[in-house]
Amino acid sequence: MPIVAAAVVVPLGLLFFISGLVVNLIQAICFILIRPVSKNLYRRINRVVAELLWLELVWLIDWWAGVKIQVYTDHETFNLMGKEHALVISNHRSDIDWLVGWVLAQRSGCLGSTLAVMKKSSKFLPVIGWSMWFSEYLFLERSWAKDEGTLKSGVQRLKDFPQPFWLALFVEGTRFTQAKLLAAQEYAAATGLPVPRNVLIPRTKGFVTAVSQMRSFAPAIYDVTVAIPKSSPAPTMLRLFEGRPSVVHVHIKRHVMRDLPETDEAVAQWCKDIFVAKDALLDKHTVEQTFGDQQLKVTGRPLKSLLVVTAWACLLILGALKFLYWSSLLSSWKGIAFSALGLGVVTVLMQILIRFSQSERSTPASVAPANNNNKGESSGKPEKQQ
Repeated sequence: MPIVAAAVVVPLGLLFFISGLVVNLIQAICFILIRPVSKNLYRRINRVVAELLWLELVWLIDWWAGVKIQVYTDHETFNLMGKEHALVISNHRSDIDWLVGWVLAQRSGCLGSTLAVMKKSSKFLPVIGWSMWFSEYLFLERSWAKDEGTLKSGVQRLKDFPQPFWLALFVEGTRFTQAKLLAAQEYAAATGLPVPRNVLIPRTKGFVTAVSQMRSFAPAIYDVTVAIPKSSPAPTMLRLFEGRPSVVHVHIKRHVMRDLPETDEAVAQWCKDIFVAKDALLDKHTVEQTFGDQQLKVTGRPLKSLLVVTAWACLLILGALKFLYWSSLLSSWKGIAFSALGLGVVTVLMQILIRFSQSERSTPASVAPANNNNKGESSGKPEKQQ
């Protein structure tokens, strides 16, 4: 990590991890004391508490880096966002697609109840992964024999969720890279499938399972397409921490859940057709540099995340000053060494978070042989959300 970047990342990391540990502690107390008595009350409290952490990352996009997220959708969809349970499917184009989803959820008023299907290792990430676990994110192992039951039971638990929620599922199964695209194109050409140009071939088992479990209580599927215009550099976690802006275009199309086909095979084909249409939409965006078929909705830059981060910073600075005065930590070599060790730990943790988000470090492409009929298809879970 460059020295200049570290000078920014370390103080932001201190803010995030210390405030995050406070959030984790509150979540743990509520999980032990409140959840056994009332699961709904726990969920309502956790929604508010988790949002205090997620808003720090929303602030990173909105106020620190100044990333512009431009939303293209119709008036009806825009008005319903955040007011209904929904399954959200998206292409996985950039390193921060999960954060883009959080920004959209925050604009829609459902950030604290936004969930995702994640790979199991995500829940071990300090602070952020622990908070996801308390918030009932679904964690899978990339083994369908194990994951099918986990996904079914996890989705069913959401049936009585007290507030509108979004469940995000990246059905491509991994983040987009050119190497993975080439592997997908070879597989498509060998099996007679439409050859993708801008997306990967969807892994439909997880999607079919999610739809079958959510039909009775989730009225909609939000089909999200993320694109980066040519004039903008691709956003990454490191760019965000360095305060470097980008532009992200987001196209949202709402599908009514009850209009989907009834059989599993037909639902799987519906998902594949959606990604063929998404591929064509991205072709059009490459030419026009906009999603011209939908209206550009002004979402603004809400003050809430700025107020939350300012409050956290004031509390932590005040607490740190009082602690240093009380402990005289910096008055001895042992205290200085302990402080330096703490800063080193934060730096390592932030490096882990940044590297974890990078597309190049996501799971390598895995394409089944042409004669395999996709029997080895994974469950369609994401690398991350984010």
